[in-house]
Amino acid sequence: MRKLLLALPLLAAVPLMAQSALQLPGVADVSRVTAGTYQTDPGHTLIGWRVSHFGFNDYFGIFGDSTGTLTLDPKNPNAASVDITIPVGKVTTASAGLTGHLLRAGKDGGNADFFGPAPADAKFVSTKVEASGTKAKISGNLTLNGVTKPVVLDATFTGAGNNPFNKKATVGFHATTTIKRSEFGVSYGIPVVSDEVALDISVAFEKTS
Repeated sequence: MRKLLLALPLLAAVPLMAQSALQLPGVADVSRVTAGTYQTDPGHTLIGWRVSHFGFNDYFGIFGDSTGTLTLDPKNPNAASVDITIPVGKVTTASAGLTGHLLRAGKDGGNADFFGPAPADAKFVSTKVEASGTKAKISGNLTLNGVTKPVVLDATFTGAGNNPFNKKATVGFHATTTIKRSEFGVSYGIPVVSDEVALDISVAFEKTS
């Protein structure tokens, strides 16, 4: 009985040891990346946005279901190109009231405070990539609310491997940038709701060819 009691902690540790031995499908290892064309995994691609609210704290929301393509050759990363389409009409926040306001029509036929009830998709198309190791500055044009402006994304390679469910070769990236919403015709509430909007982008791309 004493031996059994002494062995119980070891037996309990076996599942934990087995779990720790498992490797994640995606690893930040550039040697795992293969050249080709990739498409976004919309269900795992998110564009977060953050604004200062009244100077008290930040408020944030997300755009999901983004689609697009990435052309990539790890031997020539500066030749990469990417385009992403963002369904603005699917904007999500933690407040139903705020989400409704973002998509509400303007009063008496006037301009909407934010995006309006049927906003066009936003789109980012790269024009230049400057890579250094696992990081890159991606210059491109962002079209939002019918206005196109140049932006620069600070991007980091975060992982590569095969998706364990669909077996597709997958690469992941994280990127950040800051835009001024007034430059895209969205000026409601400035300055008590900040003009500057921080964007936090997490994208998974699956290889198609």
